[in-house]
Amino acid sequence: MTRLLFREDAYARSCDATIQSISDRGIELDQTVFYATAGGQTGDIGTLKTASGDFLPVVTTVKDRETGRILHIIDENHPLPGVGDAVTAELDWDHRHKLMRFHTCLHLLCAVIEGDVTGGNIAAHKARLDFNLPDSALDKDEITEKLNELIARDADVYDGEISVAELKANPELVRTMSVQPPMDGNSIRTVTIEGIDFQPCGGTHVRKTGEIGPVSVAKIEKKGRQNRRINIVFAS
Repeated sequence: MTRLLFREDAYARSCDATIQSISDRGIELDQTVFYATAGGQTGDIGTLKTASGDFLPVVTTVKDRETGRILHIIDENHPLPGVGDAVTAELDWDHRHKLMRFHTCLHLLCAVIEGDVTGGNIAAHKARLDFNLPDSALDKDEITEKLNELIARDADVYDGEISVAELKANPELVRTMSVQPPMDGNSIRTVTIEGIDFQPCGGTHVRKTGEIGPVSVAKIEKKGRQNRRINIVFAS
């Protein structure tokens, strides 16, 4: 299986890799810095540079539902290299960094809003979480102020892991109602925002909350009888 370098260092922007397989679904590498769409976070984009100097645009990265393999989806207008060929995988860093900032910010939103998460999405231009809050009155300005206060703390953010047994003993750690937490064998990946939030998560995050930058709540929507959707954008 592909070595997931983004789990070892979310700030790694490129890596040398060897093509393991090629199909109509995409290119599989022996290792990658590209994060595949999961947990609401959009898959990474960027390029694969071949030994001949050609650049293959990666338009998204996904996980094959049947095999679990990480697949780099190449723009259909470009010819593909061969299995065993060496490539350099390079992220569109501006795109990835925005996803990291937004993903970390959504953890702060979980700390601000009391309610189970029913859905979410993270793109480079906006992010949102849906909460199970049937009777709640939410205020955009108040939430914006609380988020920016947490961001300004410049709190440390770091990954960790807990055992399946620990999670079963503390089920309240899982805020999402419909998505299972990411597991690596017998362990579950976690993210900690010092003094603010701790929960299972397999996404990519910034190292400190101050790196997120100012944000604002763009819109709060009522999605059905129970769901309330909070949309977040960067303020500048």
